[in-house]
Amino acid sequence: MPDPLSATFAALADPTRRAILARLAQGEASVGELAAPFSISQPAVSKHLKVLEQAGLITRGRAAQSRPCKLDAARLREVSDWLESYRRFWEESFDRLDAYLAELQKGDPDAPKN
Repeated sequence: MPDPLSATFAALADPTRRAILARLAQGEASVGELAAPFSISQPAVSKHLKVLEQAGLITRGRAAQSRPCKLDAARLREVSDWLESYRRFWEESFDRLDAYLAELQKGDPDAPKN
């Protein structure tokens, strides 16, 4: 089994699974409710749900004959935390570039000003 971050990214790679997560962000739903907006079979939606469940992005309960699905956003927080370090890297890089360009403009009176 891949590491949790890789499993999360693999699950998020599919637009149908991302749409399912977006729907579950509004509240729990049955497989039938999740399948309704898609032109794919209910078994195909169930396969997507299995991938999401294995990645730890959803949980599936039991209510009589139904197995309602619910978003488990903890793994999404891990993705967000991982991406945050790269956001900081790019922001710092752009800040350094801005400072460098400002310094260049000070030294060249013909350089365009912001």
